[in-house]
Amino acid sequence: MTIDELRAYGLRIAQPRDGYRFSLDPLILCDFAQAGEAERIIDLGTGSGVIPLVLARRAEGAHMVGVEHQEPMAELAERNVRLNALAERISILCEDVTLLKRRFPASSFDLVTANPPYRKRGTGRLSPKAGRDLARHESTATLADFLAVAKYLVKPSGSICLVYHPSRLVELFVEAAALKLAPLRLRMVHGNGRAEARMFLIELVKGRKGELKVLPPLFVYDDGKVRGEK
Repeated sequence: MTIDELRAYGLRIAQPRDGYRFSLDPLILCDFAQAGEAERIIDLGTGSGVIPLVLARRAEGAHMVGVEHQEPMAELAERNVRLNALAERISILCEDVTLLKRRFPASSFDLVTANPPYRKRGTGRLSPKAGRDLARHESTATLADFLAVAKYLVKPSGSICLVYHPSRLVELFVEAAALKLAPLRLRMVHGNGRAEARMFLIELVKGRKGELKVLPPLFVYDDGKVRGEK
């Protein structure tokens, strides 16, 4: 186990030394989500709790729920909440995403965030490190499940913000259209100006129409800094 610092947010994050460790993806999702006005936020598949912890700093009046179906990771997320003295504002729920309708009334949240597993079951290389495959590969919940539950949980005109893999962008648009979720913002994430997109960020809304705005690409440089093209 290691304790790592996110100095920009004044956070300390405990995470496995050799198991699943968070990457840049949840951090850029927090920046993209524009959570400042939200009062209630839920993060689906929260892992070690990074997204609720960062959003607690960005939306200081909000209360958050982090949902994680792997019990060891849920326990780690709870540890991180306590480590950062945020237990009054963040609660961690160990539950499968597909069962959340039993836990919450419809339209309970202003914002839903998710960094869902992006590989379909039985695809891609397997990792020897504990927890990584469950974080990367769909197990109990598919992309369609994540979107359907997010629609149920978010209030009308509320936002659903995801970071996901570009190979499934078309699938996401199809599933969102079937659920009548309108895409409002899309941003592609690249390693540099010559690399193909490695992820994308998207905002969907329930019960509101709007034209899709494709934002400038986000480039991740070798020095670790993240910039958007201006």
